[in-house]
Amino acid sequence: MNVDVVLLPKDLQPAHLHDRLVVVFDVLRATTTMAAALAAGVNEIRVFGDLASARAAAASHGGGTILAGEQNCLPPAGFDLGNSPGAFSRDLHAGRTVYMSTTNGTRAIVAAREAPVMLTGALVNASAVGRAIATRWGGLNVTLLCAGTGGTVAMEDVIGAGAVIDALQRVARVTLSSDVALMAHRLFQWARGDLRSALSDTLGGRNVIDAGLAPDIEFAARLDSLDVVGVVAKEPLAVRRVDPA
Repeated sequence: MNVDVVLLPKDLQPAHLHDRLVVVFDVLRATTTMAAALAAGVNEIRVFGDLASARAAAASHGGGTILAGEQNCLPPAGFDLGNSPGAFSRDLHAGRTVYMSTTNGTRAIVAAREAPVMLTGALVNASAVGRAIATRWGGLNVTLLCAGTGGTVAMEDVIGAGAVIDALQRVARVTLSSDVALMAHRLFQWARGDLRSALSDTLGGRNVIDAGLAPDIEFAARLDSLDVVGVVAKEPLAVRRVDPA
């Protein structure tokens, strides 16, 4: 299995998508929140590249939907939830549909939508993602796509990609096809002893802390705390739960 890492959606080339499985990472916080929502029993998370599209789609669907997302880390006006993974609970949200737009994570999913298979990954489900790739899609090579923060590289996403590389190496024969992939793995190995501090020190982490959302970092740093994987359906573009085993 050939594994590469792409640091930003703008760096995607057709070769990163063609006949490959793509895993999207927005560790702080969209893909962590998606994992938490699926673990809470959400039916699906419909993905939008901008807030207006998410609002319009949710309004046209009628009752029972959850409008979730963020702008400058905080919930936009009129949204039911922000982008905090701890906000989802089985009692309140099981069986419901989430309409989500975020600054970085959902846009990365939109950018990679031509991939034949796309998953959402984070630290909280790194081993589950690695297991799912090896058992369900072992014939495909893999691109790990980092969402970034405001168009710049986000270290927390690179750490998340490295965590999935580490998980894959435990269950499959893996060839890292670039120095970027090697750096991601080494960065995760360096950070894994104190992931909370590693995430807190990043630009994205500081933005989350400044917004008064430090518990989101605690949640995002819980390596392998969720045994859930999201797979992206194309029409409509939506993240749904798949059994990782």
